[in-house]
Amino acid sequence: MSDEFAIVHREEILSSYVFDVERRTVSHEGDTFTRDVAVHPGAVAILCRDGDDRIGLIRQYRATLDAFLYEVPAGTCDVDDEEPLATAQRELREEMGLEADSWRLLGRFLNSPGWTNQVMTIFEARLLRSVGRRPEGPEESASTVHWLTREELRALRDSEPFLDSTMTIALHCLFGDFLD
Repeated sequence: MSDEFAIVHREEILSSYVFDVERRTVSHEGDTFTRDVAVHPGAVAILCRDGDDRIGLIRQYRATLDAFLYEVPAGTCDVDDEEPLATAQRELREEMGLEADSWRLLGRFLNSPGWTNQVMTIFEARLLRSVGRRPEGPEESASTVHWLTREELRALRDSEPFLDSTMTIALHCLFGDFLD
């Protein structure tokens, strides 16, 4: 990708159902070094807004922190040849039990480019209708749906010990002043 740096070898050191880890050997100015990279197919997140301008969140258990977190609905791009918007539509049905007639791309970001190639694509979904939740897995099945006003979101921001970065970025994309 760069004239000065080149990946000269890749070795898979872990394969999991969410991501793989590669040990990459990189050449630079006659020397080589290694980096371990979490290889991820990408993910989507959905900022869903109802007719009362409330934001839909899920609260679900995360083993990484052994805690429940509030998050916007999101999911991995794990279906071959499925476009990010189709993934977002599928995840909104699964996690929130909703379909939307209006979709808008809010942006894309790299989660942490120092160790993963994961790209997160964020959409806004509006004009919602209920179709019934279809959660998958134990965490989603035990998750709960919450609809919060802008003021309630700010209170959540100020009271929670951890904030999901995707939720924070999505809210900042939409409101601009969420972090103020």
